[in-house]
Amino acid sequence: MTARTALSAATLAAIEHRLAATDELLARAYPGDDGRRQPVHTVYVPADRFTPELTTVWGRAAREAVAQAGGLADLAAWIGMPERTAAAVVPRVHDKLEREPIEDLRIDFEDGYGDHGDDAEDADAIRAARRVLAAEGAGFAPPMVGIRFKSFEAATRARGIRTLDLFITTLVEHGGLPAGLVLTLPKVSTVSQVEAMAEVAGALERAHGLPEGRLRFEVQVETPQLVLGADGDAPVARLALAAPGRVSGLHFGTYDYSAALGIAGPYQSLDHPAADHAKAVMQVAVAGTGIRLSDGSTNVLPVGDRAPAAWRLHARLVRRSLERGFPQGWDLHPAQLPTRFLATYAYFRDGYPEASGRLRDVHDRRTGGVLDEPATVRALAGFVRRGAQCGALTAAEIEADTGFDEHALAGLARVREGA
Repeated sequence: MTARTALSAATLAAIEHRLAATDELLARAYPGDDGRRQPVHTVYVPADRFTPELTTVWGRAAREAVAQAGGLADLAAWIGMPERTAAAVVPRVHDKLEREPIEDLRIDFEDGYGDHGDDAEDADAIRAARRVLAAEGAGFAPPMVGIRFKSFEAATRARGIRTLDLFITTLVEHGGLPAGLVLTLPKVSTVSQVEAMAEVAGALERAHGLPEGRLRFEVQVETPQLVLGADGDAPVARLALAAPGRVSGLHFGTYDYSAALGIAGPYQSLDHPAADHAKAVMQVAVAGTGIRLSDGSTNVLPVGDRAPAAWRLHARLVRRSLERGFPQGWDLHPAQLPTRFLATYAYFRDGYPEASGRLRDVHDRRTGGVLDEPATVRALAGFVRRGAQCGALTAAEIEADTGFDEHALAGLARVREGA
């Protein structure tokens, strides 16, 4: 028996025509995450202080800070970590500080560097590129590395573009671009600045014979104008379409943003309500676009007598960011690395039993205590996968607990087909 429907072919064709623009928008602006590893943090160092061995130097300094605190177990207790969680986390963090103390390194030519004059900055840009290549060759480079150049505001635009050009050109001519190259555009105020950066990236690709789209960049959200424009619009929401495929992430700038709002220095913090508002707008603006989110930094450093309080603050802020959907943040000092990884690993270990159990229900096609939608299954798989990428979880335990091997888990986690 043939099922009889009431709607005509003409009606259905009219619906397809009406929604064609919507289909195109969803495909172009909201392709989903591409499955590439996102670091849990970005370390910023002034360009004139960067050396090929910096990652190992920071790792050693982090371990020395831990030793002064009595060891990782004592530090975990200081920040209020339950003993059971600490027992699972501490050995993993110890290995992390030995093996990969920095996941993402940004060589800073902006605020952390200042104005050294054109000749000095030219030399430092070339030297930074050569040192990145030296670090890659010696096995010292972190998985992701790149530069933050000066902003595209009028006073610094030409200098920022020249530094970027020198850095990229030196890399290409002396060994090639690192696989994990990351570029950061700071103090963005308008969509036009992002469009201009996309033009610069395209021009550099053509000049060096690079594949189109090879040079992507992060946008630092540090000005109120990017969150709320003069016309009442949210310019940050237009970035994905303004530079399709170019913007890799949005990074919140805690102190520039807070200062621009007139928040006094003692009260500027990642957890200030004004910061939370900006980050909530960022989060909604890039949902589904594949653009990653990063929280900012805390400038309260764990050194001297203030170390215990600073470690507790840092660990709390790291955990807070993770729970609010910001998988990444900035670290400014080696002594922040232990609490970055302690707090991050605890977050993944604490959430893992429930996440793995619900994924096991999916694998076994059974109904557990929670009936998960496909979108939630992707989120659960993404959570577990990120935990494995940073070292909080192992592939062996994930497969034993969920039934999914690494390839299958990546298939569940990736929204974008073929990523």
